[in-house]
Amino acid sequence: MRTLYEEHVGGLYSYVLRLLGGDRHRAEDVVQEALLRCWRTQDLDDGQSLRPWLFRVARNLVVDEYRLRMARPQEVDGTLWLDELLAASDDVDLVLSSMILKDAFKSLSAKHREVLYETYYTGRSTREAALVLGIPPGTVKSRLHHAVRALRLALGVVETPSDPPAGARSRLWDREAA
Repeated sequence: MRTLYEEHVGGLYSYVLRLLGGDRHRAEDVVQEALLRCWRTQDLDDGQSLRPWLFRVARNLVVDEYRLRMARPQEVDGTLWLDELLAASDDVDLVLSSMILKDAFKSLSAKHREVLYETYYTGRSTREAALVLGIPPGTVKSRLHHAVRALRLALGVVETPSDPPAGARSRLWDREAA
């Protein structure tokens, strides 16, 4: 069996891998099954080349597996409806999130609200927001930093060391605008 394996596994595996479109796990299974069938049914000592027989058996195994999959209906485990339900978009979550954000936004000062609106909602850079609001860019950055921190506090979001700094998004936009 070891000699049979060493002589034929490389070419047979490559052939089956191409037939299966690169599925390595299934290719290994088919090669193993073909080699086991050869070992069980063929006379290994007669000196006859087993390569054509092995390749034909491997091809037949791949074809049989394909036909079996096509003939049987797709198996389901009974939880498919749950996955579809969870994947479906629900407007209720969007409405609730917007209500919570609206209440948190109301708790901010007017200056913080305008800076957040100009940078995050309209997508303006710090410099553009500064021109619209008529204040220096440094003031926009400072207000934005404090506004984001206050908004996080109002939403109950706890900052962790891995979170980016509150004004990181606006600084990134500044670099892009430059």
